[in-house]
Amino acid sequence: MIEILSGAIMPCVLLLAAIPMLSKRRDFFARFTEGAREGLTSAVRLLPTMIALCVALAMFRASGAVDLLTGALGGAAARLGIPAEILPLLVTRPVSGSASTAAYADLLASVGADSFAALCASVLMGSSDTLVYVITVYFSGTAIGGKPPVRRTRHAFFTAACVMIFCVFLACAVSRLFFSEAGA
Repeated sequence: MIEILSGAIMPCVLLLAAIPMLSKRRDFFARFTEGAREGLTSAVRLLPTMIALCVALAMFRASGAVDLLTGALGGAAARLGIPAEILPLLVTRPVSGSASTAAYADLLASVGADSFAALCASVLMGSSDTLVYVITVYFSGTAIGGKPPVRRTRHAFFTAACVMIFCVFLACAVSRLFFSEAGA
């Protein structure tokens, strides 16, 4: 029964969306193409920001800064209840989704998918996002960071970083709570 309902949901949604379009005498296709054109314009406007972010991230990883930071923070993280194995993920997650996915894959390969560190990392990957990317794309796409950019964006990065830190502690606490036999 559930399979039948889940298979029928999308056709029903499309039908419900098509009924008002067909009943009114408006040119919805023209509106759709206008929206697509605006989306393409926004994407082109975001391209320089995306390129700069990708280059900066590649330089950060290639420089060895990720390894240096994780080596320096390992002891403190362990005392705070954060597995030291997830530190490469914690360093890359705020900056890049693809780099953090690679760090996550390396973590799973090195410590195993059932380890406490992997469980913490899995919860973190599912509950957080790349804060620098989101802030950069959002502010450049909406032109909030106009002149002067500091006025309207000055608290965004600090707030997002605090939320990211909270996500790290919460991911470890949730993993410890729900998967206590894995490594609390």
